Amino acid sequence: MPPPELTAEPLAARMDSLYEFDREPVDEDHLQSNASFAGLLAGEHVAATEFVIGAFFVLHGVTAADLFGGLILGNILAVLSWAFLCAPIAVQTRLTLYWYLRRIAGPGVTVVYNIGNAFLFCILAGAMISVSSTALGLAFDIPSPQLSDVYPNSVAWVLLTFAIGMAFTVVAILGFEKVSKFAELCSPWIFLVFIAGALALLPRLGVATDFSNFWEVANQKIWTGHPSPGQERFGFWHIAFFAWFANLAMHVGLSDMVLFRYAKNWKTGFYSAFGMFPGHFLAWICSGVMVAAVDREMNPGLMAFTAAGISGAVAVFVAGWTTANPTLYRVGLALQVVTPNWPRWRITLIAGVATTIVACFPVVFLKLLDYVAIYGLLLMPIGAIVFAEHWILPRLGIPQFEAERKGKQISWTVLLVWIGTLLFCFALPIHLYFRWLPGYFVALGAYVLLRKVRARTA
Repeated sequence: MPPPELTAEPLAARMDSLYEFDREPVDEDHLQSNASFAGLLAGEHVAATEFVIGAFFVLHGVTAADLFGGLILGNILAVLSWAFLCAPIAVQTRLTLYWYLRRIAGPGVTVVYNIGNAFLFCILAGAMISVSSTALGLAFDIPSPQLSDVYPNSVAWVLLTFAIGMAFTVVAILGFEKVSKFAELCSPWIFLVFIAGALALLPRLGVATDFSNFWEVANQKIWTGHPSPGQERFGFWHIAFFAWFANLAMHVGLSDMVLFRYAKNWKTGFYSAFGMFPGHFLAWICSGVMVAAVDREMNPGLMAFTAAGISGAVAVFVAGWTTANPTLYRVGLALQVVTPNWPRWRITLIAGVATTIVACFPVVFLKLLDYVAIYGLLLMPIGAIVFAEHWILPRLGIPQFEAERKGKQISWTVLLVWIGTLLFCFALPIHLYFRWLPGYFVALGAYVLLRKVRARTA
């Protein structure tokens, strides 16, 4: 009797089948429900990095009034940016930013952008992995790096971080549906741990059970207006602009076209509020309470463990996972344009290894606030260019997609505006957090003007 035929496909062939509409519009049959977006966005923004960002606001000496007011304004502006800038273009094109940009800027500029974009996203995902390591390290008695550390402080830290990074990468490889389902499952629990942890530590800071003295304690012991040594003092506008541009590359920079191309209509952009207000409002406030309760020691795992025990440490670990997953997913899609003959899973795997190596260096999360500002600023001009190409040029009667129509490898107009905008932004004599907004309008105006001039002389 002959042996039964082997029907199992090789692993690589199975991975190749994880198709994510890398180079063409998403079809109607694969659009996702609003509930999927609510879970994904909540999971991504109720994240491990929230333990770092909210705590840093305390170290930067912001006052309670400036914090609450700045977060309300900044997060409203962020939600509106997703709803009115990113989601409409994503729904109309059903393409990733990376593939749409190729039509506008040509393959050459797109390769440069996507490599830079992927590199910056790898660093961001690495920060999330590092934060998760501070939590799991408690279980193995592995000390976390200190605020001044740049390099790994032990071999054990490196091994732990590498193991976590590889686990995160596996989920990212599985694609949008698995990433969103994982976030949808975990995000409600993570959010509850943030709230429960802060509530558990408020009595340690002197808050009465009826919260009658909360505002007084908040100003005296948490958001005191007095920065820690070596930290710059933040005010209302620092907080408002940070909350707005914390995801600048995603909404104004349009990278989240990757996600919203699966939305049924542009109004799904408002579902970003499920990430902003639980994550970038309440979670940042809760992490501020936690760091104040541990004498301002910047250690996310310790903060959560002190607040909620084992469940708190596990929440930090999982929060890093739910945020690193969609970030690595974006990296894989960004590099598809650079390596068109490679399947997405292979690119994501390589990116995951690179990200994990970066995560071993604690500086990626200990300098997170400045990094977030710079990375959003670097990618912002491309968002302005794509917005102008999609909405403004047709209304002015200027032909779209010049690079595609003329078979150009490089759109020198796009490249000039991108580089020129960054030079303008970095030359501005204002705080780093405020530079992107004038830069956006400079990029928008310069691109439209140059395209109009070229259309007249063509």
